[in-house]
Amino acid sequence: MKRLPIGIQTFRKIREGDYTYVDKTDMAYDLITNHQYAFLSRPRRFGKSLFLDTLHNIFEGHKELFEGLAIYDKWDWSQNYPVIRISWGGSDYSSLEATRQRILYVLEENQKRLGITCKPDDSPSVCFARLIHEAYDTYQTPVVVLIDEYDKPILNNIARPEEALRQRDFLRGFYEVLKESDAYIRFAFLTGISKFSKANIFSGLNNLEDISLVKRFGNVCGYTQQDLETVFAEHLKGADMDRIQEWYNGYNFLGDSLYNPFDILKFIRNDFVFKNYWWESGNPYFLIEMLKQRPYNLPELENITVGDEILNTFEVENLKLEVLLFQSGYLTIESFYSDPEFGINEYKLKVPNKEVSISLNRLFLEFLTDAKAKADRRVIQALLDGDMASFEETIKSLFAAIPYHNYVKNEIGEYEGYYASVLYAYLAASGLKIVAEDVTNEGRIDLTILIGQRAYILEFKVGDGDPMGQIKEKNYAQKYRADYDEIYLIGITFDPKARNVAQMVWESL
Repeated sequence: MKRLPIGIQTFRKIREGDYTYVDKTDMAYDLITNHQYAFLSRPRRFGKSLFLDTLHNIFEGHKELFEGLAIYDKWDWSQNYPVIRISWGGSDYSSLEATRQRILYVLEENQKRLGITCKPDDSPSVCFARLIHEAYDTYQTPVVVLIDEYDKPILNNIARPEEALRQRDFLRGFYEVLKESDAYIRFAFLTGISKFSKANIFSGLNNLEDISLVKRFGNVCGYTQQDLETVFAEHLKGADMDRIQEWYNGYNFLGDSLYNPFDILKFIRNDFVFKNYWWESGNPYFLIEMLKQRPYNLPELENITVGDEILNTFEVENLKLEVLLFQSGYLTIESFYSDPEFGINEYKLKVPNKEVSISLNRLFLEFLTDAKAKADRRVIQALLDGDMASFEETIKSLFAAIPYHNYVKNEIGEYEGYYASVLYAYLAASGLKIVAEDVTNEGRIDLTILIGQRAYILEFKVGDGDPMGQIKEKNYAQKYRADYDEIYLIGITFDPKARNVAQMVWESL
């Protein structure tokens, strides 16, 4: 059985060390044959760095590493290219000076490898340009430029907008070298999490092609279901494949439904224990900074439809939670609609899987309630038993525990979306299967909980209102009658003064 390449981003080490490898070289061949300047956005720990290193080894002509892979008989291995490799990983970039020092160090490493020397007083952009031009002259062939995590200095300062803008302006000047050096470049490839508009970061580089949502490159990073059933068949023998799919599958970039490689490798290494591996490997608390800016109705995250313009722009001055969630991997594409006649492209987004749903909603719940979130067995048992009295008591306890200062000097207690968000986050953080803003032919159900053979249909009102009347009038239960043995209708009215449940009524069908 081959070894697991956990944390290994070096193609040579994987191939020479007999590690498990999912062949992506067919897409690598397509990319380097048909594109000159390309950009790929993917969430963290999705395999971007390994793919970039694969390209590095192709261009340097290491044919022996590719035996048995898709590209082996297609590429002209007699032609080698000088490769300039820039990675922005490995630093905190807390200041512009730290960023300058980091890139000068990286450029110096490239100089040593290529046998080229910059002048000691060169600025980073001048040194970069000199490196490209002199590599071209030295090797008498066009240069390949590979840039990994191009946006990290900006993203590391996203909670400090002024510093983020300084970093962005510095990077804009640095990347302009690519435009000015076009005559010397065979191929340039940049990876990152976010995609900034060309005007803000790639000024003038109009031929940079974004392959992030190009269908034939949809699987360029990540594992497919077929990969698990073939490449990882021995490693996953005896594992619950349906539950693996529920927990870790679901990412989509207009190709197949994908798994994050880090999740699968850690799951296998940890003897099939289901945990939030990808989530725990990063720090998404920048999302809290976004939530502080304005209230969001969290259930609406399950039913977001956006166009190209929102997926293709990321601006420090005007951050949108939906864009940040999508580009960082907390939302993904559920479906895509295109109307070429009118130039309409629409993407329906979703939370990709159970791991992200549980983890994201625990984060949201901690922000909304100031309480440490975890799975609550009480609410799960109440719903398994159909015990509505216990369910009501659990919900009341949840809101009663929210500190008073959460409501001071704001009108959050008047906001229906706040109560819906708290309840949604609480239920999702407990691992329950819920459907938010559930669409029927009569309207939208606020929240549906599906557990065993029971479906719970919930409608909320703040202050006055008749949520139960709306459930019945709109015949919301009809959608679930064929598939569930028992259906509960639950109407919840919240009292904005008491900041808790004023009334909860229910009926079972």
